[in-house]
Amino acid sequence: MRGCLYVFSVVGVIALAFWAYQENYKTQAALRDVRGLNAQIGAAHARINVLDAEWAYLNRPDRLRDLVEFNFSRLGLLPLSPDAFSGVDHVTYPIPSIMSLGAITDPIDVSSAALAELTNGEDPL
Repeated sequence: MRGCLYVFSVVGVIALAFWAYQENYKTQAALRDVRGLNAQIGAAHARINVLDAEWAYLNRPDRLRDLVEFNFSRLGLLPLSPDAFSGVDHVTYPIPSIMSLGAITDPIDVSSAALAELTNGEDPL
C-alpha cells in the first residue's frame, strides 16, 4: 500500500511539473504577443503624430488664404469677418401650425359625473 502511494505521489509530481512547464511556455508566448502589440501601438502613435503635424502644416491660415485667393473665381469664397455674421434677432423661425401643437379635436369630459359613470358609482379615491 505504501509503495502504491509513493508511485501515485511521483506520478502526481511529474504531472504537475509537466503542466507547469506548458504554462510557462504559454505565458512566454503571450508576453511576446503583448510586446509585439505594444510595438504596433507605438508605431501607430508615431504615425498619428506625423499626420497631426501634416494637418497643422496644411491648415496654416496663410496657406488657406492663398488657396482661397487662387481659387476665388471657381469657389467664390470670401474671408471671414465679424460683420459677416448677424444677430439672433435676424433669424426667422417658422411659425408652428396649430395642428402640429397637438390641438384638442376630440375633448373628453372628466367631470365628477363622468368619473362616477366610468367607475360604476364607486368612489375612485
